[in-house]
Amino acid sequence: MDCVGDIGLFLRVLDHGSISAAARSLDLSVAVTSQRLKRLEAHLGVRLFQRTTRSLHVTPEGQRLAEQGRPLVDDLEALTNGLREAGSEVAGTLRLTTSSTFGRLYVSPVLAEFLARHPKVRVQADFDDQTVDLVGKGFDLAIRIGELDDSTLVARQLAVNRRVVVASPDYLVRHGTPKTPADLARHDCLVMVSHAGRRDVWRFADRRRKTEVAVRVSGRLESSQGELQSDAAIAGLGIALHSTWHVWEDLRAGRLVTLLDAYPVPPSGIYAVMPQRRHVPPRVRAFVDFMVEKIGAVPPWERG
Repeated sequence: MDCVGDIGLFLRVLDHGSISAAARSLDLSVAVTSQRLKRLEAHLGVRLFQRTTRSLHVTPEGQRLAEQGRPLVDDLEALTNGLREAGSEVAGTLRLTTSSTFGRLYVSPVLAEFLARHPKVRVQADFDDQTVDLVGKGFDLAIRIGELDDSTLVARQLAVNRRVVVASPDYLVRHGTPKTPADLARHDCLVMVSHAGRRDVWRFADRRRKTEVAVRVSGRLESSQGELQSDAAIAGLGIALHSTWHVWEDLRAGRLVTLLDAYPVPPSGIYAVMPQRRHVPPRVRAFVDFMVEKIGAVPPWERG
């Protein structure tokens, strides 16, 4: 039985002073209203009203139910109304996480505009290079780059993640320019390491042979931080494999140049990743749409 609903009906009868008036206010028949009151009394094992043909008087037990039950019913109505509003308007706290460099370069600069568009939204942003458990940590959304491993999550691609092999002009003067992926074995390469392991196998597409070429690289410097890798490449410490979103300004300024353009690195994706659930909050949908607007189609690092 709908005990809370029946208590709400009892309170309506009490407020209106009669079963018929309460029934009209709820668009119910008098018979149904009386039946639900009897059901509530049977469930509680007490009489709530003393009924005569002309009057209706609340019993002490009914008075106690009214005093203690009304705040509970009011709180529940407020909660359900609030949840319905949250499910239909862009409001509430958006908890998002992404890598520190991508967050600093492409999320942080646009957060003010997003919040201006949606004044009822609060944002809690976590910029961390570690891949976190969205469900376990209570995040609404992550922006992740590369291949996605967790099939229990829902993902929407925001942009293509194009990657290039780069080095500084100074490094190439001192060590020569590799002509094929196999030449990388003779060069100092900057290797990324993370909790998932060492990314020391670089893969290329051989367009002429229509095959993939995999090369294991090594060098004097390994790091888990993308900015250290790009700084090291600019300083001439080695050859790096980088996403274009990370090094496009260095490429345009001539601090880095691309290598092995005839052997492109297969692209991956930049994704908005959400926990698997049927009802995605409007604040999450709004932010994903906003990020598609900002970096989708032609991303800022590929414009001009």
